[in-house]
Amino acid sequence: MSRNQIAYFEELKKKIVAMMQQSYPGINPDISEWKGQEITDFQEELLKCVNAHISEKWFYTHMKSVSKSLPRIDVLNLLSKYAGYSNWDDFVYKNQDLIGASQTGALAAPAVVQPAPDRSNRYFIIIPVATVFIVLIFFGIFKLFNTREYKFCFYDADTREPIVNTKIQVQVLLDGESPATNYSGPDGCFFLKTDKSKVKLVVSAPYYQSDTITRIVEKLNLNEIVNLHANDYALMIHYFSQMKVDDWAKRRARLENMIDDGAMIYKVYSEKNVAGGMELLNKQEFIDKLSMPSGSLKNIEILDTRLRDGRITVLRFRVKTSS
Repeated sequence: MSRNQIAYFEELKKKIVAMMQQSYPGINPDISEWKGQEITDFQEELLKCVNAHISEKWFYTHMKSVSKSLPRIDVLNLLSKYAGYSNWDDFVYKNQDLIGASQTGALAAPAVVQPAPDRSNRYFIIIPVATVFIVLIFFGIFKLFNTREYKFCFYDADTREPIVNTKIQVQVLLDGESPATNYSGPDGCFFLKTDKSKVKLVVSAPYYQSDTITRIVEKLNLNEIVNLHANDYALMIHYFSQMKVDDWAKRRARLENMIDDGAMIYKVYSEKNVAGGMELLNKQEFIDKLSMPSGSLKNIEILDTRLRDGRITVLRFRVKTSS
């Protein structure tokens, strides 16, 4: 594989990241750092946008590092289509100027031999270096004394009660830094140590709506309260799986209105012996399993829901087993 082909494929990865950031603003901008949920989100995006699927093993082989060989042309065509191009050839054609410019800029400039500085001018070198060193020391001291540890606690926006014993994921987005993922403790709080005056958090929790929170933190107020709004659809589906309801037709009608016709519904397995660890259901299959008296979905736990135009488009759940 030529260097040009490597450069084009690496550029395609950047275009893919840009497309993913439109749906997931908090995703890691370095595709080689993606793992777990980020890879799953990318698989779902491909399935939704270009009706294609790639395995996690394929992702690690071709996307996590600079590969020695290009993927098959049909896969390149699908990835290019997801990035907004007709196919791989269209992507290469429309990015040839960009790739050519980057390679031209990468050519090493001829070395210029500088004469050795005269001893009499050594002070003109020592003084600027010493000045920079002193400035760096004062800057470090400033950051040290301005760094504070803030406590963020999450509350239910309706009940005003703390959200406890719930796994709340918090992605911290700080200017000039890569996103950092944290989780709250059993008390519904997490600690953040920073010298920044403004922090942005992407918060997600089961049965609550995901939200992006921006806060101007104050040095004298180290305790912050964040209100989360309940995900009514997720709660309703959870209640449906637990309730004994005689009016099955009414339940089906409510589920029909809540779920989009093209929704992607994933049943996640915790058993290691289940191939793939996940089962994909369509809307009708899910409604049948949840609404019929003999259905197999009892006491389900909603892991994630995504809405568009007031209807569920992505649903991920698992069936809780009795301990």
